[in-house]
Amino acid sequence: MNESICILAGNANKPLAQAICTIIGCPLGRGDVKRFSDGETSVDIHESIRGRDIFIVQPTCPPTNEHLMELLVMLDATRRASAKRITAVIPYFGYARQDRKVSPRAPISAKLVANLLTVSGADRVLTMDLHAGQIQGFFDIPVDNLYAKPVILDYVRNRYDGDLCIVSPDAGGVERARAYAKPLKADLAIIDKRRERANESNVMHIIGSVTGKTCLIVDDIVDTAGTLTNGAAALIGEGAKRVVASCTHGVLSGPAISNLAGSAIEELIVTDTIPLREEAHSLGKITVLTVAPLLAEAIKRIHTGSSVSELFL
Repeated sequence: MNESICILAGNANKPLAQAICTIIGCPLGRGDVKRFSDGETSVDIHESIRGRDIFIVQPTCPPTNEHLMELLVMLDATRRASAKRITAVIPYFGYARQDRKVSPRAPISAKLVANLLTVSGADRVLTMDLHAGQIQGFFDIPVDNLYAKPVILDYVRNRYDGDLCIVSPDAGGVERARAYAKPLKADLAIIDKRRERANESNVMHIIGSVTGKTCLIVDDIVDTAGTLTNGAAALIGEGAKRVVASCTHGVLSGPAISNLAGSAIEELIVTDTIPLREEAHSLGKITVLTVAPLLAEAIKRIHTGSSVSELFL
């Protein structure tokens, strides 16, 4: 397996790529992703990859455009080096929130990124918790969309018990919240909100009973944390005993850290699809769970031609 597979990584999340390699039992592929003095991306792979099964681990997290460009150039480099098959492992798929036209002259950037990945040489995409599942249909190549739910559920089961209520931060997240509530045998509540503009939300009211309960807000992405902090305040106002939150992708941009620091949220559970900002480590409220075993298992199954469907549960 070590001779036929090669795992490469850009600069977005090398610790995750290294953890995946450790689990699989193969070294991280040798290569450099650098910048020329004018800012252009430079890729140099230092080993033969002819006829090998290539997996490029690169979430397109902030700075999104730089990391996306790194991935595109790496795809082109490996394709031109005669790789047998190239899988883009994108734990966090940037631009996923731009999956539809929200105004008459708006782009559908998620579709554009899908086209760029395919044209650059990707034969397959492995990602995690797409913001909208239908983005898989933007690709004309196979897409495996894994879920961090098993990793987060194991942690929640061991840490929180008793009167637990799973809370969806908006109407669109009800299906996700229900998927968490069912195995935990927990109640379900919904935060009804209205968003006036991007990165701003106003909580209207809570649907469901949260009085005296430990509320777990479940989301896929936490960006500025405005939705989370407003939702937590509303839940406490409705009588919740305590509020915790979980998400797969901790983007935590802009005022996110200060928002969380002053919020009623006791703990934010995230995964390592995105490396945390430096200031987030000192906050004391953020717990990071690793998804490296899940991604490593998916990579092994893709490489050997085994079924990946069991990992979607």
